[in-house]
Amino acid sequence: MPAPVPMPAPVPEPVPVPEPVPVPEPSPGRPSVAALYRYPVKGLSAEPLSSVTLRPGRGVPGDRIWALARPDTAFDEADPVPLPKTRFLALVKDAELARLRTSFDPATGILTIVDGAETFQARIGEAAGATAVAGYFARLGVDSLGGASPRLVAGSDAHRFTDVSVTSAEYMHAISVINLATVRDLAAHTGRDVHPVRFRANVYIDGVPPGAELGWVGARLRLGAVEADVLKRTTRCMATAVDPSTARRDLHVPRELNAAYGHTDCGIYLAVRSAGAIRPGDPLTVPASSAPPTQTPRR
Repeated sequence: MPAPVPMPAPVPEPVPVPEPVPVPEPSPGRPSVAALYRYPVKGLSAEPLSSVTLRPGRGVPGDRIWALARPDTAFDEADPVPLPKTRFLALVKDAELARLRTSFDPATGILTIVDGAETFQARIGEAAGATAVAGYFARLGVDSLGGASPRLVAGSDAHRFTDVSVTSAEYMHAISVINLATVRDLAAHTGRDVHPVRFRANVYIDGVPPGAELGWVGARLRLGAVEADVLKRTTRCMATAVDPSTARRDLHVPRELNAAYGHTDCGIYLAVRSAGAIRPGDPLTVPASSAPPTQTPRR
C-alpha cells in the first residue's frame, strides 16, 4: 500500500477530523429507517446523517455534488452533461480511495481527507483548493491515474454525479436504499462479514424480510413523513467488492449475489414525491399490495 501523502493543509483554522464510517445499527423489529448517509464527493467516504430534509424530485442534499474527473474526461461545469461513472475516480476501479476518511463542510467549503496519520484540507470551491486536491490525488498512488492529476469538478443540486445519472434526470436525483436484512442474509450465504456501507446507499432500512425490497418496484413507500416511489432494483457492480473498512477488494459481491439468488440485484432506487424530513428510527410503511419477497435462495 502506498505511503500516506503528506501535504500541509491550505486552510488556517482547525476543522474536525472525520471519524471512521459507522456501521448501520440493525433494528430488526418493526420496518424502519436504520441509518442515513451522503457522499459529497463521488468515490470518497460516506458521511452519516442524523436527519435529512427531502424535496420532491430531488436527491439527498449535498450528495455526490463533487467528483474527480479523470485526466481525459471532458466535463463542462457551466453546461453539465451526465457521464458514465468510469469517467471519474470511483471504487469500481480505484479501491485505494476507500482507505481515505473524508468529510465536507458546506458552510466553509472545506474538504478534509485523513489518510493514516496525515490530514489534508482545502477549500474546494476556490481555484487554489481545487488545484491542491488534484495534486493530492496525483500523489496518492491511484493506479488508474498513473501519476496524472484528476480534475475536481463541481455539480449542484440540479446535477449530481450518481451512477444512474446517465439514465434520466429522475434517476440522477434518485435515492438509493439498502435493506440490512438482505445484507445479513448475503453474509450468511458467503460465510463472511459484509459491511453494509460497501453498497454506498443513502438510506438503510431494517425490519423487513431479506429481499422483500426487490418486490416493491412500482410501489409507493412512506419513510417517516416522506412519500417516495420505487423506480427500480439496483444491479451491483464491482465497487461493492471493496470493504470500506480495509480498502481491500476482498469479496466478489455480484458473483456471490448470483450464486445465492440467481441475480446481481441488491437494493432499490426511490424517487421522492413529497417533502419532509426523515431520521433514523422513523417508520417505514410499505403498501400491503406490494409484491412478495423475491429473494429466493439457490442454495
